[in-house]
Amino acid sequence: MRKTIWMLAVAMSATVCAGHAQKLNGAGATFPYPIYSKWFSEFSAGHPGVQINYQSIGSGGGVRQVTAGTVDFGASDNPMTDEQLKASKVKIQHIPTVLGAVVPIFNLDGVKDLRIGPDVLADIYLGKISKWDDARIVKDNPGVKLPSLDIFVVHRSDGSGTSYIFTDYLSKVSKDWAGGPGKGGAPSWPRGIGAKGNEGVAGFVRQSPGSIGYVELIYAMQNKIPFAYVKTAGGTWVKATIEGVSEAAASVKDIPADYRVSITNAPGNAYPISSFTWLLIPNPAKDATNGKILVDFLKWMLDHENEASSLYYAPLPASVAKKVAATITTLK
Repeated sequence: MRKTIWMLAVAMSATVCAGHAQKLNGAGATFPYPIYSKWFSEFSAGHPGVQINYQSIGSGGGVRQVTAGTVDFGASDNPMTDEQLKASKVKIQHIPTVLGAVVPIFNLDGVKDLRIGPDVLADIYLGKISKWDDARIVKDNPGVKLPSLDIFVVHRSDGSGTSYIFTDYLSKVSKDWAGGPGKGGAPSWPRGIGAKGNEGVAGFVRQSPGSIGYVELIYAMQNKIPFAYVKTAGGTWVKATIEGVSEAAASVKDIPADYRVSITNAPGNAYPISSFTWLLIPNPAKDATNGKILVDFLKWMLDHENEASSLYYAPLPASVAKKVAATITTLK
């Protein structure tokens, strides 16, 4: 009887705890979603009574929700502009979390290794190159049998940090792109069909022969989709690697206090379509308890940077992580 009463009390206690779980809500980028999903789950498991819910809706949606004050934090792969920061209802602190690579993925029967130069990639998305056996693609790929097939272009349909990274890179390597669509999370695409999220672009390309798209590296790896070699600023053909992304990060000798920085087309042989990704933290927090939990998570995150590489992200450079740790202590 006593044992039954004790078990009932434990069950009731667990129910009460679950009913009073402290919930944090965040929204934003799909680019870092795999690592965020892992980290939020691990942190919650190690902190009973805490739940971190994250909606992977794209960087644009994350910026809108955090600046409107409807979530506890946002996430974006493109730093907010001065105008966005000024218009925000709350003061926002950018916190870099990891770095990643955007890769050009493709679906060509029988072709696994492909080189796509910076000017060629821009002109494919501009509509100036429309066939896979175009002379410029053939020239960069000696010995590769390229089909006389239309290039089916896929891009993001939502406001996207991945698109920002991709178009930031194209703007640096192509005058026509810079003077045309330009860089942005939701540019006016000259051609192609839109898909939602990195997941949507990966799925579209995987199912569509002759297609090309761009996603964060892990989405190519998880979906077993071939991705192209690209040319570094130093003129070397490379595939995306954690080491190449880390080299791009190392090119920043003096990161700004607000951490808003671009590392696309970094010098030397760094992987050229690389970027930090950021959590957008209201400072001060709209809820004191949730703000304390969020600060605890950020400190915990810095101690788990070594987990990033297992999901094809690069951890923060030690110098940046040290600076981020100091910034976290200033959050209110």
